[in-house]
Amino acid sequence: MNVTEVGINKSRIHCESNGYRQRDNAEHEGYDGALTEIRITENNITNANSRKNGILEQILSAENLNKAYKQVKKKKGAHGVDGMKVENLLQYLKNNGNELRETIRKGKYSPNPVRRVEIPKDNGKMRKLGIPTAVDRVIQQATMQILSPMFEPQFSETSYGFRPKRSAQDAIKKSCEYANEGYTYVVDMDLEKFFDVVNQSKMIEIISRTVKDGRVVSLINKHLKAGVVVDKRFEETDIGLAQGGNISPLCSNIMLNELDKELEKRGIRFVRYADDMLLFAKCKRSAERILANIVPYIENKLKLKVNREKTYVSYIGKIKFLGYGFYPSKAGIKARVHSKSIVKMKNRIKEITARNNALGYENLKKELKEYVTGWINYFKLADMKNILTTTDQWLRRRIRMYIWKRWKKVKTRYKMLRKLGLNHNNARKYSCTRKGYWRIANSQILNCTITDKRLRDAGYTFFLDYYKTVRA
Repeated sequence: MNVTEVGINKSRIHCESNGYRQRDNAEHEGYDGALTEIRITENNITNANSRKNGILEQILSAENLNKAYKQVKKKKGAHGVDGMKVENLLQYLKNNGNELRETIRKGKYSPNPVRRVEIPKDNGKMRKLGIPTAVDRVIQQATMQILSPMFEPQFSETSYGFRPKRSAQDAIKKSCEYANEGYTYVVDMDLEKFFDVVNQSKMIEIISRTVKDGRVVSLINKHLKAGVVVDKRFEETDIGLAQGGNISPLCSNIMLNELDKELEKRGIRFVRYADDMLLFAKCKRSAERILANIVPYIENKLKLKVNREKTYVSYIGKIKFLGYGFYPSKAGIKARVHSKSIVKMKNRIKEITARNNALGYENLKKELKEYVTGWINYFKLADMKNILTTTDQWLRRRIRMYIWKRWKKVKTRYKMLRKLGLNHNNARKYSCTRKGYWRIANSQILNCTITDKRLRDAGYTFFLDYYKTVRA
């Protein structure tokens, strides 16, 4: 059913029952047009071009809102502060659609605070995410879909994150291209807690240069200042972007595009994927000058913070970028999988094939296939045939260990070994073994019975097998 046939809207959700109070509406009572407060738009341009076909009207169009709803439904995601799951979104929008659209048109729409969650980072620290409500995600997605084509032509060619028809692999290819042109020293730039420290006033000022509909600028400003709920406690958000919101990736690119343009103006080659960035130079001394000169611009003009401990100058073969590393060869600089990415991959495989995970054979095969294919598709640019050969040997040993654990009883082990072609004496001998699971998994008996071919025939997916298909 077309969601917007019945309208997509949301009545204001009161938060007092959840232990916090939502901020009061910032609009005046009689608000019915484009926002005229200079402090919000910051460039004093609030003309909506046309109330009938302005940017806000495009955002609230039936086609755009339906597309936004489908995207939110497709991505699923956790619930926000109101507890509404994406599965319940359609019915809610059917019942409250027209009211929400009218509220947005009149400038009285107030997004709910985001729900704070934390996820572990590779370095052991926690990354803060902000989860908007399902309805707020639809509005953010609808806004992003209209604004993205407006900003896309402004973005730099060597910016690859969160952009259509661009990927991390494109960023790696461009990095190799620069390195093979002689730019083998890089500034590995680390912006400290980028999403947490974005200056919202600066963000709104930049957006207002392109978005002339003050109502839309106001709508974005409200999302930025919606606040956050931490342990049922409301906290204001006067700085930062909610990492987890649908509009945040676009906002981050809009902000960092200012840095991109400054680098281009200075003639500096760079590759950026979201807030991960490499600046290229032909020698170490030149790279050090680039670093010294660009930090003041980032911190004073953009109001961002550079992590001095993690930002450094190095030969390209010694850095990690988007999980990849680089190495010199006879054919030039090539991409490889960084050693830390290998460790991370093996840790995940250990979780999937843990002896006590109780997945069962079919679910184990499914999870392995999803992870292996996803991992290879991401790292397919890397030369890693030798690494994958040894990784698959290790993986098959873990699978044999898992199977041996599942057999558990002596009677079951004897039965299965006999079924796999082992004679009576050897089957009886090995079914009674007291060797540990990991040790027996590498034994000649299991290698000869649970063979590589039998594992493949049973439906297990291995790294090298799939890698050969994507590199063919």
